[in-house]
Amino acid sequence: MTGTRAGSESEDSVYDVAVIGYGPTGVTAANLLGAMGLRVVVLERDDAIFARARAISTDEEVVRIWQRIGLAERLKQDMLTERDVDFVDADGRTFISARPTPRGHGHPPQMFIYQPALEQVLRDGVDRYPNVEILLRHECLRLRQDADGVELTVVGTADDSVHRLRASYVIAADGGSSLTRAQLNIGYEGTTYEDRWVVIDTKMLKPWPDHDKLRFHCDPARPAVDCPTPLGHHRWEFPILPGDDEKQLTTEEAVYRLVARYGISRDSIDILRATVYSHHVRFATRFRMGRVFLAGDAAHAMPPWIGQGMAAGVRDVANLCWKLDAVLSGHLPESVLDSYEAERKPHVREVTRRAVFVGRIITERRRPVARVRNGVLRTLDRIPGFGDRTQDSHWIPVARYKAGLQARPRTKATGHQIPQPWVTGPDGTRVRLDDALGGRWALLHANTAVPQLVWSRSGVSSLTITPLGSGPAEGTLVDSDGVLLPWMRRHGAATLALRPDAYVYAAATAGALLPPPPQGFTSSTAPRLDASSTQ
Repeated sequence: MTGTRAGSESEDSVYDVAVIGYGPTGVTAANLLGAMGLRVVVLERDDAIFARARAISTDEEVVRIWQRIGLAERLKQDMLTERDVDFVDADGRTFISARPTPRGHGHPPQMFIYQPALEQVLRDGVDRYPNVEILLRHECLRLRQDADGVELTVVGTADDSVHRLRASYVIAADGGSSLTRAQLNIGYEGTTYEDRWVVIDTKMLKPWPDHDKLRFHCDPARPAVDCPTPLGHHRWEFPILPGDDEKQLTTEEAVYRLVARYGISRDSIDILRATVYSHHVRFATRFRMGRVFLAGDAAHAMPPWIGQGMAAGVRDVANLCWKLDAVLSGHLPESVLDSYEAERKPHVREVTRRAVFVGRIITERRRPVARVRNGVLRTLDRIPGFGDRTQDSHWIPVARYKAGLQARPRTKATGHQIPQPWVTGPDGTRVRLDDALGGRWALLHANTAVPQLVWSRSGVSSLTITPLGSGPAEGTLVDSDGVLLPWMRRHGAATLALRPDAYVYAAATAGALLPPPPQGFTSSTAPRLDASSTQ
C-alpha cells in the first residue's frame, strides 16, 4: 500500500477512532477495532514496514490477543517456539538454563519472531476490514479536542497536502519520540542508560551448534546476546565499550570480529544491518489526556532483556480497544476509559522492573561479582526445575489487575485473566475458550448455574462449565482439558463474570450472587469481534 487504502476523503472526514502509528501496537489496534465494526483511520508517516527487526520475541498472552483477530495460527507459522534460554559465562559454560513455563493462555509460552514478517501478516489482516482506512505517508501535525471529539490536522508527506480529519477518540502509538505526546505536553520521565549497544541482524547461511538457542553471554569483558530468529535469521547484540569507535563498530569487518568469538565464520552469515541504540526506562506521566490515549512506546519504554517492549504495546491496545468500542456503542459510560491507565501502568512498571533486573544479571562487569554469580547460580541450577521456576517467577508478571474496571468487594479471582484451555461447545465442537466466548461479557458457572437476574436482565449470557467426560449440551462448555474447574476452585469461585478481554470482573462463591455489573452497563448478546479467519 502506498497511500489511502479505502478512498481519499481529504476534508472533514469523520471516524470513531484515529490510530497514529502503524507499528505492532497500531496495527494490532487497527485489527481489533476493525473487527468490532468501528470506522477507523490509521496515520503512518512512513510508506513501508520498517525493515529493521527490533522486537525478537513475544509470549503466549500476546498471541492470545492476536487469536482474537483470527491471526494467531498464521503468525505462529513464522515463529520459533520451545527454545531453551541459557545464561553462559565468559568461557561459554552454562550456569543457568531455563525453558519458559506455560501460563495457560493456550499458546507456546515464548516465541521468537522476525518483526517485518509479523507486521506484514498483521497489515494483511487489516485488509479484511473496509471500515479501516490506511493513510501511509501521512503525519498528524496538530490535535484539537472539544466536547464531541478530536480534530486532526494531517499532512501528506508525499505531496504536502493538508487534511482535516475528525475522530471521537485517538490512539497515539507513534513511538518513543511521539509527536502526539509532545503536542499534548505530557512528560516522559525516566532514565536513558549510558551503555549503547550495537544490534546485528543477519541471514543464516549455514547452521552452527546450538544456533537455535537464546544465549546470554554474561562475559564481564563484553556481554552479548545471541538470539535465534525465524525465517533463517539470527541476531547478536554487543555493548559499545569505553574507547570503542561507535561508527567503526558497525562496519562489516568489526561485526565479523565480534561474532568470531562465538565460532561464527564469514561463510555462516550474511550481515543485513548493524545499528546502534540506547536502553531506556521511561513512562509517560499520564496515558490519557481527554480523548487521546498513549499506547506502546509512546506511553512507556523498557530495556529489551525479557522481550516485552512490543508485547506491552499489544497489551495496551487489547485493554483499550474493547473499552472504546463499549463506550462508542453505548454499552459502558465514558468514565470507564479511566481504567486503561489504572490497569496498564502498574503492570508495565512491574514488567520494566523485571527487565532491568535481568539486564543487571547479564551485564555485570565486575569480575569478582560475576564469579560469585556464576558459582551460586550454577549450583542452584542443579536443582531440578530451578531454572524454569526462576524464569517463571522473574520473567513476566502473571496477568492480574489490582485496580480498574472490576467489582467491589474484590475476591481472590478478581482482576485475573482466566486461563484459555480447549473446551467442547454445545454442538460438540472443540474450540479454544476465547473463541467460544466470542469477545463479549459472559458468566461462567462451575457445574451448576446459579441464576444471576441482574446480569441476565442486562443481556449477559451464561455458560455452565461441566467436567471432562460430560456430554455437550445447550448452555454448557465441557472443560475438555480439565483446567477451568480446578482454576475456579483454587480461586474460590463458583461463578465468574468475565469482561470481553477474559479478565474476571467479579466472582462469587457457591450459591451466592455476583456483585452487579458496572454502573451504566448494558450488553449485547452478539459477539463484538468478527475475526474473518479460522484458528
